[in-house]
Amino acid sequence: MRNFIVHTLVMTVAIAIAFYVVPGFTIDGDLWETITVLAIIMGVVNAVVRPILKFFTFPLIILTLGFGVLILNTLMFMLSANLAGQIGYNVIVSGFGAAFMAALVVSLVNMFVMGLIQKEED
Repeated sequence: MRNFIVHTLVMTVAIAIAFYVVPGFTIDGDLWETITVLAIIMGVVNAVVRPILKFFTFPLIILTLGFGVLILNTLMFMLSANLAGQIGYNVIVSGFGAAFMAALVVSLVNMFVMGLIQKEED
């Protein structure tokens, strides 16, 4: 449970950074509530859907030398934004390029912060 809370907080910060940095990624309504809900949705999507897609796209990931993972992250970001919109949180991603940049920023921030947390735990 602690890992889920820490990961959700880190994901919330990463999404907030992407919101301020990436043009074409906008949020209507209460900013922090929407970002937190999006972080929870992304956590669930990454835990449930991503492993299945990763299994089926494994040859593509190998063939593209890992670039396929970035495309997969982009698709997971777009799916999460769409699901957030379905439950009433207006997350607007204006195309694949904006989703790609937002997913890249979220991945990099998430990787950096989780690396710092892991380093402090050791």
